[in-house]
Amino acid sequence: MDLESTERYGNKRIHQRIGPSNHSFPERTNNRVCHHWRAGRCNRHPCNYLHAEPPIDGQPKRHQPAAEQHSLVWKNPGTNPGPASKWGKVRPGPGAGSLGVRPPQKAPDRICKFFLTGNCTYGERCRFLHSWFVGDSFSLLTPLQGHQKVVTAIALPAGSDKLYSGSKDESVRVWDCQTGQCVGVVNLGGEIGCMISEGPWIFVGIPNAVKAWNTQTATDLSLSGPTGQVYALVVGNEMLFAGIQDGQILAWKFSAVGNCFEPAASLSGHRLGVVSLVVGAMRLYSGSMDNTIRVWDLTTLQCIQTLTDHTSVVMSVLCWDQFLLSCSLDQTIKVWVATESGSLEVTYTHNEEHGLLALSGMPDAQAKPVLLCSGNDNVVRLYDLPSFNERGKIFSKDGTKAMQVGPGGLFFTEMVQAS
Repeated sequence: MDLESTERYGNKRIHQRIGPSNHSFPERTNNRVCHHWRAGRCNRHPCNYLHAEPPIDGQPKRHQPAAEQHSLVWKNPGTNPGPASKWGKVRPGPGAGSLGVRPPQKAPDRICKFFLTGNCTYGERCRFLHSWFVGDSFSLLTPLQGHQKVVTAIALPAGSDKLYSGSKDESVRVWDCQTGQCVGVVNLGGEIGCMISEGPWIFVGIPNAVKAWNTQTATDLSLSGPTGQVYALVVGNEMLFAGIQDGQILAWKFSAVGNCFEPAASLSGHRLGVVSLVVGAMRLYSGSMDNTIRVWDLTTLQCIQTLTDHTSVVMSVLCWDQFLLSCSLDQTIKVWVATESGSLEVTYTHNEEHGLLALSGMPDAQAKPVLLCSGNDNVVRLYDLPSFNERGKIFSKDGTKAMQVGPGGLFFTEMVQAS
């Protein structure tokens, strides 16, 4: 079988031609070559003309070795090549002499970056996936759109049908969990750095203050004392703790008599801003921009250990059973466990290719632990624990710092940047 490439109407077309067989040709006059065969469309068997180029006088006819034959390829500049090969693949199409081109297949686990930004012009012809996630263990229910800037905090009060989201657009939006509609907007006059819910209270961290709302009594309080942005909030031992930009951790205690929060303590030790707080087993754990994690006794409010294994900002800390998990811009997740002496040591380090921003966790339908890990490559990865086998990815336009787990297998992420 010989192959020939011809130029027609600006496109390279390749035709399949049937060459000489092992049987001798019938006697033909004038040694003429069939021009239909040369065009690749002769359908006469036998043909009165040659289906082979005549040998040059005095030289034997040389056959092209099979290993040196060209592949069957048809490249049209107006179409996309197949993804599996640099040059694409072809397969026989219907009808004699026609070529069928294998449609481009989606590149597995590769999301179109232009789709994420909303300007892919290929549509269904794009070789990359047009999806906000990859994985078969979860599905997207609906995006909540309305914020004008990136979402930085999400809170879902227990037993409530309302979801709260805070943004750098200096507003908190209230969403109806049944309809997905925004039912209220509160402008705070400062970027929202964090937000949590505890009982009937919603606490919001903004520059130089913490706002507190009681969803049952409509009480609106402002807790003063912070200097700079409030990055993290957590409740433990009946106190509210706030991680501040200046490295302080401030604590307030609620006074039922005055229906207010009174200053309780100021925890000093971090040299730079405190960006993550978590409480577990009567301990407060704080992650800081100074690359350290400090462990505080909730009874005495004293620092009992400083963890220095990370080499960059500790962005998030998470308590899981008897373990402490931490992630950092140094591209690692560290798993800490208590020794016999009570101090924490690293028992496992998981490496990523990008810096890490936030951790969250939830059980799956079989009650197996799943870790949600957000990276500054704008991807949230889901891992089975303790194996760290990846089971899916969620994509966003910006690095996801806000994740919130809800009941019934629900979880919320800053998946779509504000419209």
